[in-house]
Amino acid sequence: MPEPIESQVDLADLPQEERLSRMRHSAAHLLAEAMVELIPEAELGIGPPTATGFYYDFRLPRPLTQEDLKWLRRRMRKSIGRRLPFEMASISRPEAEERWQGQPFKLDLLADLEDGAITQCTHGQFTDLCRGGHVNHTGEISAFKLMSIAGAYWRGDEANPQLQRIYGALFETEEELEEYEHQLEEARKRDHRRIGRELGLFTFSDVVGQGVPLFLPKGETVRHLMENYVREMQERTGHQHVWTGHIVKGALYERSGHREHYADAMFPPMVDGETEFLLKPMNCPSHMTLFNAEAHSYRELPLRYAEFATLYRYEKSGELSGLTRVRSLTQDDAHVFCTPDQIQAEFALALALVKEALETYGFSDYRVALSLPGSDDSTKFVDAPEKWIQAVTALRSAMEASGLEFSEEEGEAAFYGPKADFLAKDVLGREWQLSTIQVDFIQPGRMGCVYTGEDGKEHTPVMLHRAVTGSTERFLGVLIEHFGGAFPLWLAPVQAMVIPIADRHHSYADEVAATLRQAGFRVEVDARGERMNAKIRHAQLQKIPYMLVAGDREAEAGTVAVRVRTGEDLGAVSLTDFIDRIKEERETKSLLP
Repeated sequence: MPEPIESQVDLADLPQEERLSRMRHSAAHLLAEAMVELIPEAELGIGPPTATGFYYDFRLPRPLTQEDLKWLRRRMRKSIGRRLPFEMASISRPEAEERWQGQPFKLDLLADLEDGAITQCTHGQFTDLCRGGHVNHTGEISAFKLMSIAGAYWRGDEANPQLQRIYGALFETEEELEEYEHQLEEARKRDHRRIGRELGLFTFSDVVGQGVPLFLPKGETVRHLMENYVREMQERTGHQHVWTGHIVKGALYERSGHREHYADAMFPPMVDGETEFLLKPMNCPSHMTLFNAEAHSYRELPLRYAEFATLYRYEKSGELSGLTRVRSLTQDDAHVFCTPDQIQAEFALALALVKEALETYGFSDYRVALSLPGSDDSTKFVDAPEKWIQAVTALRSAMEASGLEFSEEEGEAAFYGPKADFLAKDVLGREWQLSTIQVDFIQPGRMGCVYTGEDGKEHTPVMLHRAVTGSTERFLGVLIEHFGGAFPLWLAPVQAMVIPIADRHHSYADEVAATLRQAGFRVEVDARGERMNAKIRHAQLQKIPYMLVAGDREAEAGTVAVRVRTGEDLGAVSLTDFIDRIKEERETKSLLP
């Protein structure tokens, strides 16, 4: 018989994070209970808490509808009103196998559990295989809403059955739930996929393939500006730009360790006779090959290689998401070869670049995580304990010396070394992992990288991996949502739209545009036969920073009537004064207008 194992808890004594986790986990149980009542043939997957609520996966004989969500929510509320206690109990394997007969996913989970560690949770007439962490009774579940239905592969593996996943949101108060829904609505308005289409920035095509973004002229303009900005920063800080192509022999990745630890993210090899080639998923082995192409002295270090390289990673189709999760990505990648004594200074330099970039783009609220290897998954990381101790100690010391506040997160390191990851919040408070600095004591030795030291002997350099904005595609997707498509002037694909009031003003409008182009600005003329107000509205919808209206008075006086995309009317301004204004905005990379 099941043996009770969980005692009552006072939720008020718990930290908010744990309190919410218990509520969200308990709500997932109510959802599963309701689903079994709605569709008795339902096969149950898993139902964990999430950062904003919970979900549960089901295999069902029919697709779910929005009406089903309404019914399920009403049924869950009924269970909440009954204040049913949650009762945890241990259960033997034979009892569990009999209890979950006919539930293949539960039996699959059961196979991973050790004897004596099998537990279940019951409320009312419903029981679920569960590790625990609940409120005392259903009446303690707070404000929730079932939000959406999505597809999900069992255990996240495309080879497994596809299930239907119901997402729910749960917060402690109705006000917090409403605020969350408001944020979701704002996020939908800022969805970079929608804005990208509306502004003509990028597209995807099944003809080309999933996860491969295609950039239209305006999108390529923004990409070019973003990359040029980082390139300029790198050039003034002693980085040398290199180029290493798109394919690499598979043997190189076996030597570096990527083939062993990163194979799931690589595309299948291309075979040429007895040689395997792989689409390049990262730059570091190629940059170490460049380092090895010449002899190096300690006097040359640090040596900083940087590359804007297109990389290819085999992301699962279900995980692809606009520009933020792609298979073809361009990384602003740099690798710094240095001595151990230079790590601190090189970290400080990389940190200064990251801070400058984040602040320029308006990401003033960010945190830093020191990503460390996990003790529970030794196969995920290269087995070199002494090198790991060196790398972690060096990176932690460099971060502390820079006065950087950081948290430590186990299990998030790269397979070859610890990382300092920069996680920035956008205007909606969502957190994005953007920049990274990594310390690597392992790969340079594997790849035979050496320099001649002051003692005349060969030494292995330390390598810092560094990306200021990470992937151009992902960072652009984040920027589109951060700015809502309204890029600052320096980054806007079209910086000003000249709007002639009538056909007779086209000649003057063209002159204005030519003058602005001569000054280095990106300008268009709206020569359509629309009314002036319609043209202004169109330019505002295209998020163009400035609209310059040209009519009789402006043509006679050599001025333009300036409108800002925010709706502000600056009135008539001489063309010279307007150019001076936007030159300053461009040169300072101002976040206005």
